[in-house]
Parts: sequence; structure tokens; C-alpha cells
Amino acid sequence: MISRNGVRINRRPYVHVDSQTVRDTAMSYRALGILTYLLDQSEDWQVKSEQLSKGEGREGRDAVRKALHELARRGHYRLERRRFRNGQNAMGTAISEFRVEQWAKDYVTFGENLTVPVVEQEDGSFQVHYPDGSFGTDGFTTEAAGAEPDLDDELEEETPAEEPETPASPALKPSQVAKPAAAKKAPAKKATPKASAEEPKEAAAQKAAEKALLDADAEEVAKWWWADAEKRYGPYVGDKHGYLGMRKQVRNALEKGYTKNQCGKALIRAAKHWPSAQQWQDALGIVANHIQPRNAGGRVPYSDAATWGGPGDSTSIIPGATNGPPPSTPADDDHDDATFGIVERP
Repeated sequence: MISRNGVRINRRPYVHVDSQTVRDTAMSYRALGILTYLLDQSEDWQVKSEQLSKGEGREGRDAVRKALHELARRGHYRLERRRFRNGQNAMGTAISEFRVEQWAKDYVTFGENLTVPVVEQEDGSFQVHYPDGSFGTDGFTTEAAGAEPDLDDELEEETPAEEPETPASPALKPSQVAKPAAAKKAPAKKATPKASAEEPKEAAAQKAAEKALLDADAEEVAKWWWADAEKRYGPYVGDKHGYLGMRKQVRNALEKGYTKNQCGKALIRAAKHWPSAQQWQDALGIVANHIQPRNAGGRVPYSDAATWGGPGDSTSIIPGATNGPPPSTPADDDHDDATFGIVERP
């Protein structure tokens, strides 16, 4: 202890967090706590707001999502839609214990969306693919490291200290000081009009990219459900625009922040090819844990298929699911050793 009234600390294996991050007064304690928790996880751990909101003393999913957006805004967190050189795609999470200025800028560039597309390069690194087709650093290079401002400060402090040690030459000192100053100002003046001119194009391209992504995700869920519902309930014989109406419901839900997996579960709960608006809203609320299931008689109606499984169960995987659907338990799969029948008595 440095002093008698100082702090005593019990130390164990710890999570390293940059001191500037801890002292960032623009970040809430909630966001700082979630960042610390994420940094303590293994690399194969998947970041999910639903998982972060579970457990005693945890805050709700909406609070967690707001904190993740705050971390993204401060340059500590983002989701990456990764495209690999072999053509495969995957979603992953990027976390930084220090502030990455490029991440904060990308959060604004992509319309305050957590997801940023990145493309694998020949050396195994990644670059961000911007809406205008250009590529930029992913923030993991040394040039984008959070320590860069500190290095600049040190260089600026060292420069005047070294000048007096050089041979006294009044004619050289002004030129030495003026040249770097002019070099620093020139790029700044040239870059400003270019950035301002490209902003409308980037915003329009970003909106188009987001719309295309929403349309593709909605189409994926809708196609899956239309085929799955036909197996469950038979061919659809309702309104000819039923598929389009159902797909629009899914797209609206995705646009509001629901996941593809939640939309799939909600369609299963609604138990209709094309649920009504109220049925759809109730089903989404239940799968997202916003409302409790309601039963008119206070009891859940009995169903052989729901209890034991059967031909009506779908074996297809809901879009966006990380695991397959829970297996049904038909009678053929029973592994009990018990034998049922009439016992003959002597």
C-alpha cells in the first residue's frame, strides 16, 4: 500500500482494459461493464443480447442493445459480416479494449448500424467494404490503434526539446518549423471538400445496401415458412397475395430489430400460413419475451403433436438458428425398458 488509507485489492487473473477507456466520461457505466464482460470471454464465444440479458442482476435485452450501440458509437464494438476468399460468409463480433477511431467513424458511415461488411485479404487480414465500393482499414492495423494519438503527442513534445540542441542557426529554425506545419495543413484542406461531396453518395449507397439485405433476409424466412407451413397445414388456399403479405410482415419485423430466428419462431407460434396483424404481433411479443402467452380458458389446449411429436412436425431449420430444431419424440424413438400389457394372474 502506498498510504495507510489507500485501497487494498484482492487480485486474481484479470481482464485488461485500457486506462483511457475506463476514464472515458462519455461512456456510461453500463456500457463499460458490458465491455469488460465481453473482454473476459473466449474467442469462440458468441455475443448475443439475449444471452447478455439473462441471469440474476442483469438488465433487459433492450438495455443491453442500447449499451452495445453506445460501445459501437465510442469505437469499441461492432458486428462484422465477413466474406472469406473461398466465397464463404460468416457473422462475427469485433471488440476492442481501447477506442478505435475508425470503428466510430464506420458506425456513422453505415447509418449507426452495428453490422459492417469486411472482406478477407490475401495476407489473412480484413478490410471494410464501403457502400461506394471502396475498401478501408478494419481497425486492427497499427495505424488505427487507439495508442496513435498518444504517440503523436509524444513526438510533438520531443520536437521542441531537441531543437535547442541543434547548432544555433536562426535562418534554419523558421524553415524547419514552417515546413512540417504546412505539410500538416495541406492535406486537411484538400480532404474536406472531397469528404463532403461523397457523403450523399455514401448515404444513398448505404440505404440501398441495407434495403437489399432486409429484402434478402425477409425472402429467406418467407420461403422457409411457406414450405414448412404446407407440410404442417397443407397447401395454402387463402388470398392470392398471402405469401407477399406474410413476407411483408417478416420484413417489417426485421426492420424493427427482430432476428430471422425470432421471426421463424413467431410464425410457428402463430400457426398460420399468413397470420393476422394481431396474431403476428402477439407471436413476436411472446418469442421476444415482451409479453406472456395468453390462453382464453387459462389452460393450454392438449395436442398429441405438440406433446409427442408426429407427422405435423417440421424438420427444417429456422433461418438464423445456430442449432437445429429440437427433435420430436415419436413413439418409435422411445428407449424405455418398461413393457405395457395385460398381466396374467394364476
